[in-house]
Amino acid sequence: MDCFVGVDVGTTNVKALALVPTDLNTILAHASASIDTINPKPGYAEQDVTAVWDAFAEVMADVNAQLKQAGHVATHVAFSTAMHSLLAMDGQGKPLSHAILWSDNRAEEQANQLRTSQKALGDSIYQQTGTPIHPMIPLCKLAWLQEHDPRLLHRAARFGSIKEYLWHRLTGQFEIDYSMATATGLFDPAKQQWSQLAIEYAGVRPDQLSAFVPTTQQRPLLTTDDTAKLGFSDQVSLVIGASDGCLANLGAGGIKPGITTLTIGTSGAVRQTVKTPLRDPDGRLFCYWLDRDHYVVGGPTNNGGNVLEWIEQLLQKETQAVLDEAGTVPPGADGLLFLPYLQGERAPLWNAAARGAYLNIDFRHTQAHFVRAALEGVLFNMLSINQLLTKQTGPSRVVHANGGFAQSPLWVQMLADMAGIPVRLNASNESGSMGGILLIMKTLGIVKSLDEAADRVSFGNTIEPDSANSRAYQKIFKQWETARSQVV
Repeated sequence: MDCFVGVDVGTTNVKALALVPTDLNTILAHASASIDTINPKPGYAEQDVTAVWDAFAEVMADVNAQLKQAGHVATHVAFSTAMHSLLAMDGQGKPLSHAILWSDNRAEEQANQLRTSQKALGDSIYQQTGTPIHPMIPLCKLAWLQEHDPRLLHRAARFGSIKEYLWHRLTGQFEIDYSMATATGLFDPAKQQWSQLAIEYAGVRPDQLSAFVPTTQQRPLLTTDDTAKLGFSDQVSLVIGASDGCLANLGAGGIKPGITTLTIGTSGAVRQTVKTPLRDPDGRLFCYWLDRDHYVVGGPTNNGGNVLEWIEQLLQKETQAVLDEAGTVPPGADGLLFLPYLQGERAPLWNAAARGAYLNIDFRHTQAHFVRAALEGVLFNMLSINQLLTKQTGPSRVVHANGGFAQSPLWVQMLADMAGIPVRLNASNESGSMGGILLIMKTLGIVKSLDEAADRVSFGNTIEPDSANSRAYQKIFKQWETARSQVV
């Protein structure tokens, strides 16, 4: 039986799942492989793209072996990929450098200049591109290369993302989908071309960048020794897909107005889907292209599940033991507040130098209070992003939640209580891969629109807010915002 495969190329893993479009609740095959991140200096984060290819190849071979054993054949594959990576390539697509990842902060000085001494230029680039100014974006990374590695800048025939490297190796084409392009800080979506203002600042030429294609672009698989190892049939069709954030929104069913999608993995994001592009007056929200009629607007945070991991390391306890301890303390942790900025911050601060803090510590606070305050601090920060978002899009009526945090009933209940609206859990946590499969269905006309595709998404539990806790959290959130304004 024919089936579709959604691939999610993240920062820490490559994951894939296979489904038939008539039954999106039954996973036919699933595989995952980890990717190592290289940290050559403090603040640097890189990956060897050949190692990413190896992880991708391992996952594809595993999925196809599972499908073959079950009597299925993958006919279409779509790609969800992490944003903001940058690598230099020669004219044949061979890497001349490691990929610089979204979490790399080496371009902090360039970003700060665009937000201060060159603010007029930075504001203009944001208004054109919809990408907040931050060290994560290729715009700032290229500006860093101009100053610190100009030889690489001039030696490279091409610059692109990890996705573009993989796509070229799979298809022989240098192409970038509009979704990934809107995350570079180099693309003008209104004109559907590279922003002249941005590329002049970045020091690159249009011919060094990929050609634009829609997120539904299809290509046949190039026949090479490398691609033969993936296990696909000769008839497989590749759909370029979109960024992980956009496809995660689609795969979470977060397409219609009033639905906020909240994801917390290692990092996190708050997103809504809108019909027309939006811009925050102060440049704090992204706006990325999903298709011509859908744009994903929101804000990412650097500090999500990594805060819980930090607590676990401090206490030398397993995840469940830490969460159980937090459950022994009332909402608000008896006045203890936590600013979760352990790795700088993107939204809502866009300040790579921001750092975390505990506030209002006194003798009554126990280890459990510190844990509870940390979990609450992560959600308060997400709530502050959502406040910026709803000013542009209108109020939320429901939150669709996914990511690792969704496996904790306590943490999800905290979210419902803070937001004061129901929280629906996705049946599948693989929202990026699911979004890719839904995009294939739209590409092939199985569904008429992405709105119809999102209606196919299944959910697990719905968590209702506790009214008493919600009232308490409204006051605590105001205290947390005041504390943040005084410290950060």
